[in-house]
Amino acid sequence: MTSNIGYIRVSSNNQNTDRQLEGIALEKVFTEKQSGKSSNDRPQLQECLSWIREGDTLHVHSIDRLARNLVDLQNLVTTITAKGVTLKFHKEGLAFTGDSNNPMNQLLLQMLGAVAEFERNLIKERQAEGIKIAKEKGIKFGAKPKLSDEQISELKLLIQAGGKITEVAKQFGVTRPTVYKHLSKALCL
Repeated sequence: MTSNIGYIRVSSNNQNTDRQLEGIALEKVFTEKQSGKSSNDRPQLQECLSWIREGDTLHVHSIDRLARNLVDLQNLVTTITAKGVTLKFHKEGLAFTGDSNNPMNQLLLQMLGAVAEFERNLIKERQAEGIKIAKEKGIKFGAKPKLSDEQISELKLLIQAGGKITEVAKQFGVTRPTVYKHLSKALCL
C-alpha cells in the first residue's frame, strides 16, 4: 500500500506551518520547527526517512524546507529516491523518482539548491554584521549577570571569612555553580 507522506519544516517555534502542503491529502505528516542547516540535526526528518517505503510519495512544500545547502539536498534526494519513493516539491513543481533521471529536473534542483544555500549564507553574514555592530555599540549578549560587582565582592569576602558555599548561594539567591564561577574568576586574576 502506498502512502502520501508530508514533511513540513519552519526555522523556529514562533513560525506557522499552516501554509505548507495545505489542501494535500496526507496519511502522515512529519513537522519540524528548527533550522534546516543540517539534515542530521533534525529528528523529524530522520524519522520521516525511516518511515517512507517503496511506492510512497514524500510531499515537501519547497526545496528550502528540505535542505538549506546543496550537498544535503542532493544527498537527501538520492536517499529518498533510492528507496523507490517519489519526492515532490510543490512550490517549484518538481518531482523526482529513482526511475527517471530528468536532466532538466536535475539542473533545476541544483540551481534552486544553490540559491537556497546562497540565501542561508547571506542571512548568516547579515546576522554576523548586526552582532558586530551591536557589540561595537556596547550591547551585551547573553543572560544578564545574576550579581552586581558589589555583590560579587561581598560574596568573596563571606567565603574568605569561612562562609559555606550553599549558605552564601542561598543568601544571594543564586546557585552554587554561580558562586563557584565567581570564586574561580577571582582565583584566576
